Amino acid sequence: MYRFSNTVIGFLNFFTLLASIPIIGAGLWMAKSSTTCENFLQTPLLIIGFIVLIISLAGFIGACFQVSWALFVYLVVMLFIIATLMGITLFGFVVTSKEGGVGLPGRLYKEYHLDKYSPWLRKRIEDPHYWNSMRRCILGSKTCAQIVSWTPYDYQTKNLSPVQSGCCKPPTSCDYTTSSVVQDPDCYKWNNDQSILCYQCDSCKAGVLENITIDWKKISILNICMAMLLIGIYCIGCCAFKNAKRDGSNYSYGHSRMYKMRPRWGFN
Repeated sequence: MYRFSNTVIGFLNFFTLLASIPIIGAGLWMAKSSTTCENFLQTPLLIIGFIVLIISLAGFIGACFQVSWALFVYLVVMLFIIATLMGITLFGFVVTSKEGGVGLPGRLYKEYHLDKYSPWLRKRIEDPHYWNSMRRCILGSKTCAQIVSWTPYDYQTKNLSPVQSGCCKPPTSCDYTTSSVVQDPDCYKWNNDQSILCYQCDSCKAGVLENITIDWKKISILNICMAMLLIGIYCIGCCAFKNAKRDGSNYSYGHSRMYKMRPRWGFN
């Protein structure tokens, strides 16, 4: 039974190792995202993914070489990983529960408003240091260059991504024919210069947050699936650990009884 338990644990660690690959892949996918550059989302995913990978590899080796303490350490660390993964997922759902998109009459795209997102996301995106790096990332992605030659008709018949809607054009409500009307503050931040456009507009920051919200929800669904898989593997691992522990105690008990029952040979 002990050998069977080790075999079970070996397979469980192998499957857990495989489960870490989608988590790492999600973090790398976000790292390569050319339109949102949400690097503060990828870091926790990469950390968790690599921890799962390392601990699974250690557990797999421990099971193959019958190192019982490695299995105990594996179960303790795996419990911490599951709790952390669930915590990140819950936090993600909380901060991305709001969406700032507003539909426009006669337009396929939406416009986005910064005040409609969670305070945590707004505080993050409004940090000057963070936004400057985000702005450079969007500039490098050539996102706005894709629509630079659009005509007014194109804006009425084609869709825009959240970043294009918020960063590459002024708000639709802007009226530059008169200066007597109070307008959206973003209207005064707009500039035709391709290096400026509306990159300092709140609508641009809102567009980035919309992309982050969409991507984070996708990652949260993946995290839930991975957490459920890890929970199932953890439960089976606990059962196998109990079996291995019981087998070990039975062996010790039987060995002790055999020793006590051994006849004493002597010559009087």
